[in-house]
Amino acid sequence: MSSHSPQQLQIFLDIATEAVLAAGAVLQIYWGKLEDIQEKGRPGDLVTEADKAAEAAVLEVLRRHVPDHPILAEESGQLGRLGGEYLWAIDPLDGTTNYAHQYPFVAVSVGLLIDGIPQVGAVFNPIHQELFRAAKGLGATCNRRSIRVSQTAELSKSLLVTGFAYDRHQTPDTNYAEFAHLTHLTQGVRRDGAAALDLAYVACGRFDGYWERGLSIWDMAAGVVLVEEAGGSVTAYDRTPFNLQSGRLLATNSKIHDRLSQELVQVKSEDPIK
Repeated sequence: MSSHSPQQLQIFLDIATEAVLAAGAVLQIYWGKLEDIQEKGRPGDLVTEADKAAEAAVLEVLRRHVPDHPILAEESGQLGRLGGEYLWAIDPLDGTTNYAHQYPFVAVSVGLLIDGIPQVGAVFNPIHQELFRAAKGLGATCNRRSIRVSQTAELSKSLLVTGFAYDRHQTPDTNYAEFAHLTHLTQGVRRDGAAALDLAYVACGRFDGYWERGLSIWDMAAGVVLVEEAGGSVTAYDRTPFNLQSGRLLATNSKIHDRLSQELVQVKSEDPIK
């Protein structure tokens, strides 16, 4: 694995920041003014003119600064040849359904994988004007102020968040049973509909833990860096190493990680919902 200096990672972080801010400005323009809302084939999986315009803004920034780097973008797909040292993962509008309904839990997410590992991430909510940034070894911030995960050590005192995948209409592999189970064991479980912001909120201590399945690389890449740099843990449900390709993850403040993992594994083994 290649090694990058803090100065190199800071340069990449500044590029990611420029990209999310440019896309965020686009999303502010379209907010409340959408005219073209379409489904991408699965019920509830929406795309709008704002998604496409925001992605174009991100791509312009990346092509200007790192024209040789490959990109994986939600709307454009694979750009450039994958398999090299770098891969930028872009979600130009995480929470499109929220955005279409003017529910202000939305974000632009830009992450950089180096040798397949998320190492740089920027997540920006243009409606709340909150910019989350992190790079490996450089810590995590919200609006340039350092952030840390929560200190909640008991599951019974925790506030969790999850999401329901777009394919929930077709598959029995949902997290409905997990949602119900953990609602009874915690102070509550939220479902806000934007994975990148869910991870950012774990990083800054607003949520104590987050789990979800059915995610794409662009949903997770930036947020994983935020959580880890803020002192949290990110693994598979069963505490084995996190795998971006799996589409599922468990992210916590570290203190409730083992207990939350145990509960998730227990519910899945019982599999009460078919």
